[in-house]
Amino acid sequence: QVQLVESGGGLVQPGGSLRLSCVASGFTLDLYAITWFRQAPGKEREGVSCISSSAGTKYYADSVKGRFTISKDNAKNTVYLQMNNLIPEDTAVYYCAPSRSSWYQCPSPSGTIISSDFGSWGQGTQVTVSS
Repeated sequence: QVQLVESGGGLVQPGGSLRLSCVASGFTLDLYAITWFRQAPGKEREGVSCISSSAGTKYYADSVKGRFTISKDNAKNTVYLQMNNLIPEDTAVYYCAPSRSSWYQCPSPSGTIISSDFGSWGQGTQVTVSS
């Protein structure tokens, strides 16, 4: 059974940092791409960062580029999202999800992540950026 558990969220002041973790079970990270999504109240879910199965390709949405870093540890079956210089607009519930297909490749830097390409959503972790 595919399962993902996100953790690491919390309340942080603007300019602060958080590291989110996504622990996967039921599949191995070296076979599927993983994307971090976020959803703020009243807004559509946004794909913010993607890492390919080989970790050779990484994608960042323009809204987080230069501030967020995605990485993974296949031995721990865990994907991380290091978030620096957080701003109030980063406030959202953050989710991770694996690609539906092992052939999926993360978008090019000018591309967009499509939610329907991913499945098996976790429960999410709340990130609140506020002074």
